[in-house]
Amino acid sequence: MHKGTSHPGEHEAIIDAATWDKVQAVLAANRVARANGTRAQTPALLRGLIFAPGGHAMTPSHTRKAGRLYRYYVASDAIRQGYADCPVRSVPAAEIEEAVVAQVRHLLCTPEIIARTWAAAKRDGDNAVPERDVVKAISELAPLWDELFPAEQARIVRLLVERVDLSPDGMRVRLCAEGLQTLVEELRLKVAA
Repeated sequence: MHKGTSHPGEHEAIIDAATWDKVQAVLAANRVARANGTRAQTPALLRGLIFAPGGHAMTPSHTRKAGRLYRYYVASDAIRQGYADCPVRSVPAAEIEEAVVAQVRHLLCTPEIIARTWAAAKRDGDNAVPERDVVKAISELAPLWDELFPAEQARIVRLLVERVDLSPDGMRVRLCAEGLQTLVEELRLKVAA
């Protein structure tokens, strides 16, 4: 097309029609695998844990602009029913993930959580982790967090966080009791080593 006038192509094809068709078939067959691979490369620390007001799940999403990746969580009801009726439509992923990790770090250092963790360990009998070792291991988690691989960070978050509920005025993080027990068991192995 030139200045509004269509002109038929005058050059020969770069590749033959059979090769073109084979490439298109491979691309079509691999579309799902490529999409899943892209999603796997985009980390979502709170996948399956974060919920919008009304209890609707939030799903990880991302976009690229000028070569930069922007990650966020979007409310599934906003996707289905429209953004106008949703009080928390989407949140930047990095910000909410940082806030949840900060909340988990804070909760782990509270005397109540340390006491509950130690009490859970004590219930297991003579092999219980001493209270000072529980306090030490939990307090050492915070400075080590940034040194952990993203997969290990995600494992710990999934271990300790049951649910993150968002509202227009903030968030509520619920810790997982079974995760605390697993943490106690991992602490026991660490102390025994």
